[in-house]
Order: sequence, then C-alpha cells, then structure tokens
Amino acid sequence: MGNCFVIMGFGEKTDFQSNPQRVLNLNRTYANIIKPAVEAAGHVCLRADEIIHSTVIDKPMYDNLLGADLVVADLSTSNVNAVYELGVRHALRPHRTIVMAENNFTFPFDLNHLSILKYEHLGKDIGFDEVMRVRGILTEKITTLMASPEPDSPVFLFIPTLRPASIPAASLAAAPSAPQPAPSAPPTDPNSFAHLLESFRAAKARVKKPADWKEPLDLLGRLKTMQPTDPYILQQLALATYKQEQPDKKVSLIQAKIILSELAPQASSDAETVGLWGAIHKRLWEELHTPADLDEAILAYARGYYIKNDYYYGINYAFMLDVRAAATSGEESLTDRVLARRRRREVLAICDRLLEAVPAPAGDDIFWIGATKVEALFGLGRKDEAGQLRSQIVAKERERLTNAGASDETGWMETSLVTQLDKLATLLT
Repeated sequence: MGNCFVIMGFGEKTDFQSNPQRVLNLNRTYANIIKPAVEAAGHVCLRADEIIHSTVIDKPMYDNLLGADLVVADLSTSNVNAVYELGVRHALRPHRTIVMAENNFTFPFDLNHLSILKYEHLGKDIGFDEVMRVRGILTEKITTLMASPEPDSPVFLFIPTLRPASIPAASLAAAPSAPQPAPSAPPTDPNSFAHLLESFRAAKARVKKPADWKEPLDLLGRLKTMQPTDPYILQQLALATYKQEQPDKKVSLIQAKIILSELAPQASSDAETVGLWGAIHKRLWEELHTPADLDEAILAYARGYYIKNDYYYGINYAFMLDVRAAATSGEESLTDRVLARRRRREVLAICDRLLEAVPAPAGDDIFWIGATKVEALFGLGRKDEAGQLRSQIVAKERERLTNAGASDETGWMETSLVTQLDKLATLLT
C-alpha cells in the first residue's frame, strides 16, 4: 500500500473561466471521486486541508510532494496554488503524477501536452453517473501508473539526464507493495482544517436564529487562523458576522464590511464576494438610510448580475433600483424605474430557462427560482400570474419535503416571499 497526496483547492471556489461564473464545491470531487478511487486502488489518500493545523502548511506540503508515492492534481477553477504545487512535483519526481480538471478548465500552453483526465462538475454536486465513470477511470489509471517505469513529468521527459531528488525513508525503486511511510496526519484529525470546515458547515446548517451563529463564528475564527486569506473563509466570516447581529445590527454590519474589504469587493470579479458586498450595504441602507450605502448596494448587485447573469443578483438589482426610485424624484426616479423593469424581464427569461432545463434544478433551488419569478412578475404588474405561481410553488415545495421525509420548512420560505412582495408593493405605489 502506498500513499497518495492530492493537490487541489478545497471547499467552494469560484470558477472564473465559466460563463456565467459558477462556484464549484471541490470537496465533492475529492470525497466522491478522488478519495474512493485512490482507496479502491489500494492506497492511503490525503489532501492538504487534512494536514493544515495551527502551523503553516509549507513543510508538510513539500514533504508530501517529494515523498508521496502518487500525486493526483486537480486544477479546476484555475487554482494557482495547485498549478504551482504540480510544477514542484514534476520537478522532484519523474513518476506517478496524475492531472485532472473540470471540463471548463482552459489549459495553459505548458500543460496542453499532459495527459489530463476531464470530468463534468455541476457546481454544488456531481452527477452519479459521472462520479462512477470518472472514479473507475481514475482507479484504473492509478493501478497502471504505479506499475509503469515511464516518466510522466515533462521535466524528466525532456531532460532525461536529470536525476530525481533523494527521498529519505523511501526509494523510487521500491516496489509498489513495499511498506510506505505513513501520511503526515490522519484524515480524521479533529484539529485539521478539513474537519473544522465540515464542523462549520454542519453548525451553519443548524442555524435558526441570530444567536445560533455563535458556534459557526467560533469555528470560522479557527479556520481563519489556519488560512487567513482564503476567500471562502472570509466570505463566510462576513456573512456570519452580520447575521449574528451582535452587539446590534449596525455594528455587526460594519464589522462584516471590514472583514469583506480584505477581498477588495469593489474591484473583485468574484460574484460571491460582490453579492455579499451588496447584501451588507443593502442592510446598512435599511439601518442608516445613507444614500452612499444605497448606491453601493446597487452597484454591487449590478456588477454581480453582469458577472454571473444570475437570477439572485438580477432580482436584487431590480429591487434596489426601485428602492432608490422611491427615494428620489423626476428623471432620476424614472430612469431607475425603467431599468428595474428591464432587469425583471431579463430575470423572467433566466428563471424560465432554469426551470425548463434538463436536468431540472434540485432541492430548495426549485422554490427560490420560482419565488424569484413570482417577484419579477409582481414587479412588472402581472399580479394575477404572480399569485397563481406563488400557490403552485408553495404546494410543490410542501409535496417535495413530504416525499423526502423532511420537516416542512415551507412556512418561513413562504413568509420570506410574502414579506418581499409587501416591500415591493410599497415601493411601487
């Protein structure tokens, strides 16, 4: 049994190359494809987030790049760290490195000559058939590679006289079945970044009221100590900070704004960052009624909409335009009203396209796409259509939850929609 070190991003990462932008849950790739495939081939599997503790990652990372019998590198979302680490591995070891990436990844010239395993990622998840297909290919590839003497590193391929780095405690000539050094840390280590990240997600899923955000915030504080500049951690920290509303709404929003500022949201091309920036300033406007916050919220939602072409950003953009229209008069107000109606017509088209897509949206997404369509219809004055659709989507969501044996959470979702429609009705009168 050998050990495999996996090079890739972890958690949710934005794929800037896709149009519209998508956020890929790379943990799905690792948990559903890579780790099972490696273990099926008879090896121990370890990813960087499973060895990150309170200390820096550098030394254990380089130790694994040099000493691991096998390295699998997933370059999806153009992760710069993953590309760099792949280069280090290719410079250190001539054999046993596998490169893979999601279909939308555009390979730089220097990587085009590599054998790359491609797969389809749906964003939040990966289809079952695709998981089984790629898992089987990867397992077979690992088994073949471990028995092959041929170099797969372009460095050693094009410079055949180069000698590989020496490896303490292991030998390149060792048979695949020979005893191998243990991984740097067990994957189940409760102090690892991976374990803490899963604990955070579980705690976040349990949140029902502002006070419940304390546990997720505590976990995010520990995660930020390990990865202080990770965009996902900073995004979630900003979100949890203003959601907790401590010591009050205004202060929590200002604190969240400071946290998110580390990601340069006014210049960022990350739709998630920009959308959070819009949400923070929307709420600051509701608390303080400062015109600068209103304008900043509109700019953020507009940028998010043009980056991602997404119903969430589009409907919030339209709503905030009507908020500003209600606070102004004359040509300024009229311009915002016209723009809001245009955005809603575009959002209707986006929602229809998503609802008619194959495969259809799953889970809560179906409700929220439908709810967005209801709001767009209502804002365009098509209130009868909006009312009929509202009844339909609420009934379908209750049926879905009943069939899934889940608790009926439709009540708060419907209340959220009704509250939004009431706000919109006030703005439009």
